[in-house]
Amino acid sequence: MKYLRVGPVGAERPVVAAHGRYYDLSAVTGDITGGFLAAGGVPSVEGLPEVDIAGARLGAPIARPGVVLCIGQNYAAHAAESGSAPPTVPIMFYKAPGTVVGPHDDVLIPRGATRVDWEVELGVVIGRTARYLDSPAHAAAHIAGYVVSNDVSERDFQLEQSGGQWSKGKSCETFNPLGPWLVTPDEAGEAGKLGLRSRVNGEPRQDSSTADMIFDVGYLIWHLSQYTVLEPGDLINTGTPQGVALSGRFPYLAAGDVVEVEIDGLGGQRTVIREAA
Repeated sequence: MKYLRVGPVGAERPVVAAHGRYYDLSAVTGDITGGFLAAGGVPSVEGLPEVDIAGARLGAPIARPGVVLCIGQNYAAHAAESGSAPPTVPIMFYKAPGTVVGPHDDVLIPRGATRVDWEVELGVVIGRTARYLDSPAHAAAHIAGYVVSNDVSERDFQLEQSGGQWSKGKSCETFNPLGPWLVTPDEAGEAGKLGLRSRVNGEPRQDSSTADMIFDVGYLIWHLSQYTVLEPGDLINTGTPQGVALSGRFPYLAAGDVVEVEIDGLGGQRTVIREAA
């Protein structure tokens, strides 16, 4: 299944895509929430009314998550371009849930920002409470699905004005375009073998594979569950590969730039960079 949310900001309706068609989930659930995912979603589209979504805005494919947990420097080449050795344990930081927006919504440059950066990432949505899991092998049963995530960052806020924590440079409004779909594990393919790419104004930036992650999805969920309780609907951003502006090889984002990110089997995003009012 592919779950999505369609409509204006704050008035999105839940939809499921199957067999190349779209079906309205409004009679089943009011939204794509943690509760809906924990109950198993929908087993089939039989009896659901078909809906035309052509030309409609896509919202983030999950309702506002309880938390957005992020993993830093989870690709060795990205750690190197950041000037760091590969981590020996996962680096965890939080991103404000209110950063989550639709896959094609504008990204706003915050006031005073000079170093806004892109980060294509595999997002994992929790579907079942994960608490003190016994091993990484138990993680799969707690995954609702996978999603394309752009962990937008302001590097000066993150590194120079942070006081030692990264979240200040990660939590600005619109800093987490998400979607277009939440793809269930049976349809997403092998999470450790997905190609992921980014482009700015049509020019390639990142081109890598989740096979290069230092800590894979199962390990991350197991590890995080030892320190915090993961709830249905929570989002985990699993890290970004090399090719970001922080490397010094590319300019930071400016108003009018167009950022595209995509992951094999999970779809793609296109966002325009604007100045915050």
